[in-house]
This record gives sequence, structure tokens and C-alpha cells, in this order.
Amino acid sequence: MKKTFPLKLKRAYEAPEAADGVRILVDRLWPRGTSKDSIRIGLWLKEIAPSHALRKWFAHDVAKWPIFRGRYFKELDGNPEAVAKLREQMRRGTVTLVYGAKDREHNQAVALAEYLVTKQARA
Repeated sequence: MKKTFPLKLKRAYEAPEAADGVRILVDRLWPRGTSKDSIRIGLWLKEIAPSHALRKWFAHDVAKWPIFRGRYFKELDGNPEAVAKLREQMRRGTVTLVYGAKDREHNQAVALAEYLVTKQARA
């Protein structure tokens, strides 16, 4: 039987809660206007974020979302060390992927969570 894992997503501007577990920032850039104390990040995994070029190309354009996801998944496939580091945290308990984007449905944390769940189902 495959183990499921508790995974949450939250904007950096939302208040941290005890139920968040370990909060992992998955942005390449620190969220504007926030302090380390205010968002209580346990781990900043910059290396799991989309490349600078992909992030700039996407520019949070919803029309580019399907292509962005595919390109980001390829980047993640090529970055097994960062994915393994995240999975290790997930094996320990609840993980909240923290992101700065305004769009709650079309951002790298949503794509990353989908990638992790999809890859877990295949494992």
C-alpha cells in the first residue's frame, strides 16, 4: 500500500498556523514585504522553483499555464536532488508549500504539488 502524505499550499501573506507543519518556501525570490519572522519558513527550497527564464516567460499569464506546467515538470525531472529533499520533508509529516503569487490556482506551488502527487501515484 502506498503511503499518502499531507501536503498543503498557502500564500506567504497568510498567517502561519500550527497545522501547517513544516512551511517550505518554493519561490526563487523572497516574497515582497515579508519578514522571516512573519512567515515562519522552516526551509527555503529555491532550487525547486522554476528557472528564472521559465518564471519570466510565464509571467503569471493564465493562457500559458498548460505549457508552463509541462516545462516546469521537465525541470523538476532534471532536478532529482531538490525533489528528494522535499520528499524527505514530506515523509516526516505535514508540509505546506508557501508561495508569493497572487493567483492561487496558477502558480509554481500548485504545479509542484500536482507533480508530486502524480509522481507518487506512479511510484
